[in-house]
Amino acid sequence: MAGTSYPLSIRREDEEMVREAARQVNVRLKQYRDYYPEASNEQQLGMVAYQFALETLRMEQRNDTAPYTAKLKELTEVIETCFKETEMQKNPPDVISGPQT
Repeated sequence: MAGTSYPLSIRREDEEMVREAARQVNVRLKQYRDYYPEASNEQQLGMVAYQFALETLRMEQRNDTAPYTAKLKELTEVIETCFKETEMQKNPPDVISGPQT
């Protein structure tokens, strides 16, 4: 990556993903080097890191299901209440009256 070799210990099944990650860093670094040739290597690497961090945050935000889960729970409660009310109308409870005097 960026012209430097990094000794890594990785699992065999992760090798392809690790190589692809390094390739993506190099592709983006080349884009920044072409677009900002006056920037230092550290600045260019910082821009690459920033771009990856921003993309990661966007993906995490897109995958946040909490708002949907809360809405589904709310809708489920509304539906259950409607079912209970309908059931009560169809089958009203027996009314036990006290002794008649």
